[in-house]
Amino acid sequence: MKTEMGVTFGSLGVLGTKKAPGVAMQAQELGFESFWTVEATGTDAFTLLGAASMAAPKLDLGTGIIPIQLRSPTLAAMSAASLQALNPEVNTLLGVGVSAPGILTQHGIDAAEKPIRLMREYVALLRECFSGEQVNFEGDYFSTKKFRLGIKPVEKKPKIIMAALNPQMLKLAGEIADGVLLNYLPATHVEPSIKRVREGGNAKIYAYVHASVTDFEKAQSSARRDLFNYAMADGYARMFSEAGFADEGSELREKQRNRDREGALAAISEEMIQAIDFIGSPSEVKQFVSSYAEAGVDHSILMPMPWGEDRNKVAVETMEAAISSTK
Repeated sequence: MKTEMGVTFGSLGVLGTKKAPGVAMQAQELGFESFWTVEATGTDAFTLLGAASMAAPKLDLGTGIIPIQLRSPTLAAMSAASLQALNPEVNTLLGVGVSAPGILTQHGIDAAEKPIRLMREYVALLRECFSGEQVNFEGDYFSTKKFRLGIKPVEKKPKIIMAALNPQMLKLAGEIADGVLLNYLPATHVEPSIKRVREGGNAKIYAYVHASVTDFEKAQSSARRDLFNYAMADGYARMFSEAGFADEGSELREKQRNRDREGALAAISEEMIQAIDFIGSPSEVKQFVSSYAEAGVDHSILMPMPWGEDRNKVAVETMEAAISSTK
């Protein structure tokens, strides 16, 4: 089944920030349709996307994600509208999400007590800002008086893509966003996630697809460390449990409570790795990527995991394998 295909630089920061335009250029040449990046404690998302757009002007540009606790809705609207005005022929995909406590702590910000209400209000104010009209807004979290986006409107407006994991946020994304971004979920958990989105509305389904063309024996420890970091976050832990990995999650947390880091990592099974952070040959990666389109994803976003001695080679070979799934 054919699907739209993007790629994110979010997993490729180890290559160095200056590599981003080159990766975008390779993505455009290979036939990818969008280029994404993350924002946490590293690169500023919009700066990196602006640089990438100069090298690959045909690619849609996506943030996946910017934490809504770090950027006010007015600032996010200004940044996205600026990127859209500079690149009027492509889509600007403003991916927003509620960030993890570990990220927020580094920025000196407390986690939201009511993330659903926070997100609903954030997206509502974003939409008003993108209208181009004067905005007066008074909410529980945000307020503004006489704000007007001071950028000449272009034909396309940025699309709002909401990151979501769990039932309430998935339903909200369907209701208020243009698209929903799924992450760290196996293809087998895509269908139930989409059902929850559809309870709210018809948002387009985007999903990160994690894969690496490399040797499993050499890369499995990297995959375990990657999954461990997410399994320790409550939101991801709940989703992993729903997706069929409750035993791994329980054992991992028990070992970690007992300060047995090696035991916690060992609790992550090969089955869990190959369902979420797939490692294999080019043909196997192609099949894995295809499974997300078959499960109902409209726009798959490859997250190439650069695990191996030659990280750039692994990234390129993974991109080549993934894009072949669309042909």
